[in-house]
Amino acid sequence: MKRTTGAAIAALFAFAATASMAADKVTLQLKWVTQAQFAGYYVALDQGFYEAEGLEVEIKPGGPDIAPAQVLAGGGADVILDWMPSALATREKGLPVVNIAQPFKSSGMMLTCLKETGITGPEDFRGRTLGVWFFGNEYPFLSWMAHLGIPTDGGDDGVTVLKQGFNVDPLLQKQADCISTMTYNEYWQVIDAGIAEDELVTFKYEDQGVATLEDGIYVLETALEDPAFRDRMVRFVRASMKGWKWAEENPDEAAGIVLDNDATGAQTERHQTRMMREIAKLTAGSNGALDPADYQRTVDTLLAGGSDPVITKEPEGAWTHAITDEAL
Repeated sequence: MKRTTGAAIAALFAFAATASMAADKVTLQLKWVTQAQFAGYYVALDQGFYEAEGLEVEIKPGGPDIAPAQVLAGGGADVILDWMPSALATREKGLPVVNIAQPFKSSGMMLTCLKETGITGPEDFRGRTLGVWFFGNEYPFLSWMAHLGIPTDGGDDGVTVLKQGFNVDPLLQKQADCISTMTYNEYWQVIDAGIAEDELVTFKYEDQGVATLEDGIYVLETALEDPAFRDRMVRFVRASMKGWKWAEENPDEAAGIVLDNDATGAQTERHQTRMMREIAKLTAGSNGALDPADYQRTVDTLLAGGSDPVITKEPEGAWTHAITDEAL
């Protein structure tokens, strides 16, 4: 009887120990499909950085029909990645998303134009057709046009906005004079389609002074009221930034890890390796903590939207250093 009781007690303690060591679950919703744009998170998963922090992280790929903020609002994710213009617009509309970390220091967004159109500078945009992504990705473009004083409703004095799919077809088929591209993705799709670099003219948002922050880490403000959730986010951000710095230092290996996690099989080693090297340029210089100056530049750019600004007032409580101060 004593032996039975002792065994039961031992089993109980073993169960309690196992339960206490159970990993805390975190679900991350990506902004787009599995690719090197998100390498830091896949690296953190692959290299055991999340596991070392006591986390079990599920990474959910995005896509053209997935709005990260909606997934967050519906409880489908604990944390999401989003561009700040979209996140601030979402916050102003009533969903209290908060930036808790900013792995990307620089913007990779640009307009890519065919040189044969004769476009040499932004002053040549008037009367042209420009391809623009929507679903929250249009905000930086609309803000830039507002800065230039160029209407976006067509006509000789404005630009005609072509709602661009997530491809480069409008440029290849000459339906648009310029299209939206990222330095690490669509630009190279144009090159791979057979158009030489010297046949293109590019306008980086960074160079035009209208760059806004991309791929920040966001959660619901209400969730941060829970100490246990805050603790999970501290560990998540710490492990994720380890993943990003590892990816910067080992771009080829990081690209391989991304490929290993691509369930669709659509990505290629050549494209992902090239993408990772370009992504490393954008995450360089960030330790994960949001730079208040970068934040304010983004806000000022968005507020200067003329009669149709992306946001209508200075946001309040849209970011916090509470997580990165402890994580980093």
